[in-house]
Amino acid sequence: MPSLRLLAKLAEEHGTPLFVLDHRELRRNFSDFRKLLPRVQPYYAVKANPDPDIVRAFYRMGASFDVASWPEFKLVFRHIRSLSETEQLEYVWNKIIYAHPVKSKETLEKLDRYKPLVVYDNAAEVRKIRDCAPHAGLVLRIKVANTGSMVELASKFGAMPAEAVTLMDEAREAGLTVEGLSFHVGSQCTNFDNYLQALQQSAEVFREAAAAGFDLKLLDIGGGFPAPYDEHVESFRSLARKLNAELDRLFPPPVEILAEPGRFLVATAGTIVARVIGKAVRDGKKCYYIDDGVYGTYSGALFDHCRYPVRAFKRGATEICAVFGPTCDALDTIGFAEELPDLEVDDLVYSVRIGAYSHATSTRFNGFEPAKVVHIHAD
Repeated sequence: MPSLRLLAKLAEEHGTPLFVLDHRELRRNFSDFRKLLPRVQPYYAVKANPDPDIVRAFYRMGASFDVASWPEFKLVFRHIRSLSETEQLEYVWNKIIYAHPVKSKETLEKLDRYKPLVVYDNAAEVRKIRDCAPHAGLVLRIKVANTGSMVELASKFGAMPAEAVTLMDEAREAGLTVEGLSFHVGSQCTNFDNYLQALQQSAEVFREAAAAGFDLKLLDIGGGFPAPYDEHVESFRSLARKLNAELDRLFPPPVEILAEPGRFLVATAGTIVARVIGKAVRDGKKCYYIDDGVYGTYSGALFDHCRYPVRAFKRGATEICAVFGPTCDALDTIGFAEELPDLEVDDLVYSVRIGAYSHATSTRFNGFEPAKVVHIHAD
């Protein structure tokens, strides 16, 4: 994380709440992913943090992109507008996957001219793609175990593996081409068996598909790669070793391997700096009110099931305190068991590893603006 001296200087210059994004961390995380999973092409999951400067940074690093809405597609596409139309189409095909399995007709119609790779998981989607985006290539998403993941996705997306070949047949009969298979083990997956089981299931689907005359060219292993929020999270290096062994065993070249890292790439790059705006004692416990909360950068506490401990710039003996956000809603509670020294109004606090699913889900509830964003150590 940036030094407290730098954070204090930035807060004095820009005010609070202040969301600080460290590009050294972005570069380090991307480099680690490429080094530890050499066969896997990272498609940055834009939804984790769609800040344009982050997208531009990953674009310059050679990342591909996972988009899940038309605005996210346009955000990535703006970087290739200077290319010729042929080069644009090649980039979209090779570097962008529209990973949301369910899309509106309007979105598909706008996508069609770019001949993109799109994910599906049901027969109704096949009919929509046939009618609205017949030039798209398809990737079938199957349902896999999400046990132990912080955010479970299997209840919303993914076809049963037993239905896979039937859904591929639906696409073939509609005149569409199924290029590959995808899965997602759930966000912030700390149960690495989810990945191993999903790879085994995918290998079985590949074999069944080949027997049915399908030539699947790629496997998208989704996201879920865990960010190191605390010391209890097993290292990504450990997961990578297991994935590399299984990918080489079950999916040797020329099968192309994709992944959709989001949280892993941006979580550790974000730090929020906030200011104490109020102080009270309630039921014998000190309570602090700060100028950011769960309707702002701490929104991950609600939407992402994540906890971001609040720390103080001031040193001294600590005690258990409550910390609330600035809105009038009692739901705007960051924590009832934060360890903080005795603070006063205008003192600064901060939380680290808050770069994913935080500022991206900020609201303007109660009229409070989201935190100002400042980028440091950018190229």
